[in-house]
Amino acid sequence: MSFIVNNRIYVNEGFEAEFEERFRLRAGEIDAQPGFIAMRVLRPLGNQAPYVVETEWESQAAFRAWVGSDDFKRAHANPLPAEATREGGGIEQFEVVEGTQASR
Repeated sequence: MSFIVNNRIYVNEGFEAEFEERFRLRAGEIDAQPGFIAMRVLRPLGNQAPYVVETEWESQAAFRAWVGSDDFKRAHANPLPAEATREGGGIEQFEVVEGTQASR
């Protein structure tokens, strides 16, 4: 089974477009990382909810290897200004126990 990492980020009003654009500009760059399966950036629909950046990996080891990679350093080299986000959120890591997908 796979390994899921969710990064919950509270983005302050007025910084949403810049936050989303950063992911659009790098779209596809993580795809070449060994063990990478998928990434989704989830926009909150409630004003108190955080954005969720969800990545799926073949294993925790694959995720950890990416965190130590040059790609990770490039992706995080130019963070949003401090006033763009607020406290709360954080990283959550999960092993997938069971799952299903629609067959099409």
